[in-house]
Amino acid sequence: MSTHQKLPDCLLLIDGQWLAGNETRPVLNKYTQASWKTLHLPDREQVHHAIAINNAAFQSCSLTAQERGAILDRTATILEQRKEDLVAALIQEVGFPRKDAEGEVARSIQTFRLSAEEARNLTGEMIPVEGAPNQAGRIGFTLRVPLGVVCAITPFNAPLNTVAHKVAPALAAGNAVLLKPSAHAPTPSVIMAECLLEAGLPPGLLCVVHGDAEVAQWLLDSPAVHFYAFTGSTQIGRHIQQCAGLRRTQMELGSIAFTILAQDADLDLALPKVVNAAYRKAGQVCTSIQNLLVHRSIAPQVEQRLASLVAALPYGDPAEPETVVGPVISLAAAERIDDWINMAMDRGARRLAGGSRAGSVVPPTLLADVDPALSVRCEEIFGPVMSLIPFDSMDEAIAHVNATPYGLATGLFTNRLDQALHAARKLQVGGVHINETSSSRVDVMPYGGSKDSGFGREGPRHAIREMSEERVVTLLA
Repeated sequence: MSTHQKLPDCLLLIDGQWLAGNETRPVLNKYTQASWKTLHLPDREQVHHAIAINNAAFQSCSLTAQERGAILDRTATILEQRKEDLVAALIQEVGFPRKDAEGEVARSIQTFRLSAEEARNLTGEMIPVEGAPNQAGRIGFTLRVPLGVVCAITPFNAPLNTVAHKVAPALAAGNAVLLKPSAHAPTPSVIMAECLLEAGLPPGLLCVVHGDAEVAQWLLDSPAVHFYAFTGSTQIGRHIQQCAGLRRTQMELGSIAFTILAQDADLDLALPKVVNAAYRKAGQVCTSIQNLLVHRSIAPQVEQRLASLVAALPYGDPAEPETVVGPVISLAAAERIDDWINMAMDRGARRLAGGSRAGSVVPPTLLADVDPALSVRCEEIFGPVMSLIPFDSMDEAIAHVNATPYGLATGLFTNRLDQALHAARKLQVGGVHINETSSSRVDVMPYGGSKDSGFGREGPRHAIREMSEERVVTLLA
């Protein structure tokens, strides 16, 4: 069992010490809306002090690659020991059903183990200097060196694994990390920080501050931060990029995710995957299927089968073992999603599955005949709602995807190799998944988008290179 103290509140972590903030606010159970934890918010001085501690810790750190890898491996083991604490926090603070919560924990453990391995493998490359004129006896190579302080600003919808995808690679590369988790769901980050300290991470290499836009702005204003890793809305991402100036960033931003069912799609394979990708985590995943493009020849069959599958999904209290779809992150979000559904139905859409909102729970909803100009189709809904859209040719389907300002990922179900490769070349997205959905992500793969969905790549091997830089070294012997 873990021996580290389990904190009753979400405190600030600065220089290895858990500290009270300048003010507090409640962290709500997203299903009952009752207060569950107390969140401590810093003042400007505490934020600046945390950055200074990060910088000092980075400058004095002498951890080897092997030692960094060992710390991350030990952290993965302690996360496994804290599984029930993490699952409870994910159910309470995000409204995840247990299956989603357990999947989040398992993936975060894998992300730490992958990062540990990459810490040990991080290296540069030889440069063929002697191949240039008049360079006899000269040797050239590169080193991968850390950047300094990495600021990670993370979202509510994956408040453990998305945090792991920023914190673990940053530490693996040798950086210090200033983490600002979502104020909606801070406890998983606090537990992760506890695990890292228990695993032997030197105090100061990880600081945790909580808060919203004001705290984020203090972090952006500091020239002592060298890299910003952000997952969130495109609007906020633009602001962060403007404030960062010449400093480097990694942005995973908004999305309207599509999956395409071609005429020859294996529906027995595709439809269960589609349902999972559209409604897991109550549709609050950047790659959740919002629009399902269906070849017109199979549209009636898909509509009938999906309507039955979606209507059968148990929804409601995430603490109940049978629940598949829990609440969304807030009452305001639920009201917005409900308004978008009702607006679509007022404009002629058919609701094939769904029902009345109850508090922050929006029933899993399937729509057809949706006006393409309506928000439910052309803005990111971030809720358990999927719209069916017929198409007649693959080029038409590709044009549907490319017409949005976003480009994170697209799924395509087809048994035609030529069709699959054509789509892979033409779709303007960061990932194309053949016979999988847009939401098919394995933590080892590079993950990121194009256009308004951002730039840079997550995935430990790729993120470590984002969070380090190449230094050329030459020797004349």
